[in-house]
Amino acid sequence: MSVTTFPYSETGYFSKLICDYFEKVPSLSAFYHREPDISAFKEQLEEKRTQFTAAQRKVLATRLLAQYKDLPLSQATLSNIDLLKESNTFTITTGHQLNLFTGPLYFLYKIFSVINLAETLSATHPNDHFIPVFWMATEDHDFEEINYFNLFGKKISWEKTSGGAVGRMATEGLSNLLPELKEAWGERETGKKLLSWFSEAYTQHNTLADATRYLANTLFAQYGLVIIDGDDAELKKQFIPYAENELTQKQSFQHITRTTQQLTDLGYPEQVHPREINLFYLKNGLRERIIERDGTYFINETRQSFTAEEILTELHTYPERFSPNALLRPLYQEIILPNLCYVGGGGELAYWFQLKDYFDAVKVPFPVLLLRNSVLLLPKQLSEKLNKLKVPVKDLFQSPSALRTQCTHRDSDIEIDFSKQRTHLQQQFKALYDLAERTDASFLGAVAAQEKKQLNGLDHLEKRLLKAQKRKLADALDRVSALQSQLFPKESLQERSANFSEFYLVHGDSLLYELKEKLDPLHPEFTVITL
Repeated sequence: MSVTTFPYSETGYFSKLICDYFEKVPSLSAFYHREPDISAFKEQLEEKRTQFTAAQRKVLATRLLAQYKDLPLSQATLSNIDLLKESNTFTITTGHQLNLFTGPLYFLYKIFSVINLAETLSATHPNDHFIPVFWMATEDHDFEEINYFNLFGKKISWEKTSGGAVGRMATEGLSNLLPELKEAWGERETGKKLLSWFSEAYTQHNTLADATRYLANTLFAQYGLVIIDGDDAELKKQFIPYAENELTQKQSFQHITRTTQQLTDLGYPEQVHPREINLFYLKNGLRERIIERDGTYFINETRQSFTAEEILTELHTYPERFSPNALLRPLYQEIILPNLCYVGGGGELAYWFQLKDYFDAVKVPFPVLLLRNSVLLLPKQLSEKLNKLKVPVKDLFQSPSALRTQCTHRDSDIEIDFSKQRTHLQQQFKALYDLAERTDASFLGAVAAQEKKQLNGLDHLEKRLLKAQKRKLADALDRVSALQSQLFPKESLQERSANFSEFYLVHGDSLLYELKEKLDPLHPEFTVITL
């Protein structure tokens, strides 16, 4: 498997915010703590070491073991959980929704990013320990975003009535997908292995959280990955003071609103809109916003309400019933983990940038922010077809129409560029302008109008010639377009659509080994891996 990389800014798929972050644009520096550079981690870990207590570490390790009670733990993961009790142990964290059967490919890229960064830091800081952590987004409630995965261009969907936090949802009904998956994956050994993983995860575990933990553990336990579920009463006890502040002072709203406005003033769009209270009320089948009006706290879309005293009593008695939204979840994460770095996609990092001022206000260290590895998996046969068509893979990142135009210009036996004719025409009109100036100034307008008309005519002729050449080269262009469509489904990055099983079916465990080997989270460029 070969690897090529090129800057994210050259792909056209990454926002100005993310590109500016990697370019270290000075105006953006106020919105993060330390740059995603290996040298930044020494100060980061010293800061976190003083902020994270032995009592917090004990609670964390105890709850992790409880969450893993029904899974066989690898020695690597068990050792990492035990190390979390030590003051010189830190985490590198990524998070993801509970997408069915991992969802899109970037699930793998996120987790290998934290695994590889943890290993790099262990090598550069031999007196400390660094643990890769996967945070399951069990408290999300957007079921329609996670109840499917794409397989060979087809949507494999879990039809179920949803409500509340997705992690608590029963996995009933998922066994109905097994016949369809068995047919799709076939009788080869890798297909049987995929079917076994799916069956074990979703028919032998009662909740979506348990199923996802099983699957992630199966894929990554050998690397010591630690999987955490924040929907935990004991862990949420540590969040009580911050949730109380949120309910009574609405401090996050003040700071995040100000920071968001500063970002928009610089031309960066708002990623997540802050609310006055950025907490949900959570029970089985229910996850609704908490809204305060005139001292009474209402649970949205229900008839339930609390006085100020009652809701604080509820918080202290049942902290598990209070769920942070997308803007408060990062704070909760950093409170319960000895975390140094969050690894996420471009959209995730965008809302982290909204949070720096708020973290400072509540005196919680802000982590290093690192963009996860982003990858295009290029099957060998498709690479060979691109080579025959003389199309570099980098050219596929442009729009389909732009790609067809570029290939037409390159392959046409007629030059489709009237630049010389435009220059010649403009030179001829110079003499007419000189003549007009010596005769009647009113003649200048007529000359200019005629020049514009003829230049527009040349533009029209050039477009007609391009269109004619596209028809002439249609067969080759259609082959290029078909390859682009395969590698960029629906004009989007492959990693946002295709499921890992399509590639595992062909390459088996070597797919995972190669991703582990080839991905460098501290190398900020897009990666193309030819399989």
